[in-house]
Amino acid sequence: MRRPVLIALVGVDGSGKTTQARALARRLTARGVPAAYFENAGGRPLWNRLARAVGRPDGVALFGRTCYPVVEAAVRAAAMARTLLWSWATGRTAVLDRWTYCQYVIMRARGDRGGRAVRAAYRIFPAPTVVCFLAVAPEVAQRRVLARGIDTEELTHLRALDAAYRALPEFGGFVVLPGDGDPDEVAAALDGVVAPLVAGQGATAGSSGPDAAATS
Repeated sequence: MRRPVLIALVGVDGSGKTTQARALARRLTARGVPAAYFENAGGRPLWNRLARAVGRPDGVALFGRTCYPVVEAAVRAAAMARTLLWSWATGRTAVLDRWTYCQYVIMRARGDRGGRAVRAAYRIFPAPTVVCFLAVAPEVAQRRVLARGIDTEELTHLRALDAAYRALPEFGGFVVLPGDGDPDEVAAALDGVVAPLVAGQGATAGSSGPDAAATS
């Protein structure tokens, strides 16, 4: 079986990765390369809503500083396993909204313990075919998050996330794309990166599969 193409988009909250990943999966399928979008998230909005329902400020306060990263990492691992099972079973392209790196980054930005243990556990997950980092100024990212009207992000936290991404040992292998610009320009840059990876693939197998949506 041909190894499926795994295209990962990563970046701070508000970088546009979810919007761009969904659109990329649709464009690939329309061009005859069946693809599906997968959100490989840790469940933060869900945990925060649950926490507020019982009078706690957020998921960290609900589960505790020690347990919360374990819950988050386990949920993300389940999402990534689902993604891999689907892509390996079908051989089709998977567009990944977040991957293992996002867990390493969020834990570093929060100052969580257990980063080495999570890295060891996540070794079962292969590196994507390509990882695209959407680089965006933290100030721009914060405005985008606020405009969504769903949640908020502190500027200091966004800066910590950006620094943590750039400090990853894998960062040198990422394709860095400017995320501050017009969405169509970002999409065009993504297409330029992805096109050589899917060259020669055709629509040989029915529908594009699940357009999976999960909480981040």
